[in-house]
Amino acid sequence: MAVAARSQVPLSRRDWLEAGQALLRKQGVAGLKLRPLAASLGISTGSFYHHFDDFDAFLAELARYYSGEQLAENLRRVRSEAHTPYERIVRASQVAHEVVLSELIGAMRAWARRDPSVAVEVEALEQALMAFVAECFADLGFSADEAKMRAFVLLCAASGGVTPPDLAAGKGALGRLIIEMACAGAPDAS
Repeated sequence: MAVAARSQVPLSRRDWLEAGQALLRKQGVAGLKLRPLAASLGISTGSFYHHFDDFDAFLAELARYYSGEQLAENLRRVRSEAHTPYERIVRASQVAHEVVLSELIGAMRAWARRDPSVAVEVEALEQALMAFVAECFADLGFSADEAKMRAFVLLCAASGGVTPPDLAAGKGALGRLIIEMACAGAPDAS
């Protein structure tokens, strides 16, 4: 494995967590080991211990990061960059595409099948995403039940077992058409 050149800027806890997610996406939890993780960052394993007590602590924090601060940061970003409910749905799909969320969800679900504590974090993320998207549909004027149904369908399209469409693509692309279909008939299209 080639080691990337690192600047002299110290790595943050977040750098390690993001690198862990990248490795998890590519190799699954079985490939998530300290040496390859450090190599992906172009740094020695010793600096890892400035942020984590041991690898088990890192894995626990990696699972919590997924459903906690990373999700909260992405949702804050969407809320600040998109103002109408429709824009929030589109922007959320774009952010999910940018962070390769569908691959991460797949890797996290596979890990969750082996580790009940990770299953809790996967469930927390999925419930938070469902609540956010359902809120957007409710803000478009759909009833609570219809908003939840539309959110469920949209999230299934984005993270299901089939390779998800690029929801970030321009008008006319499959992803955008799915969003438009999910929003069709909104009582309050503003």
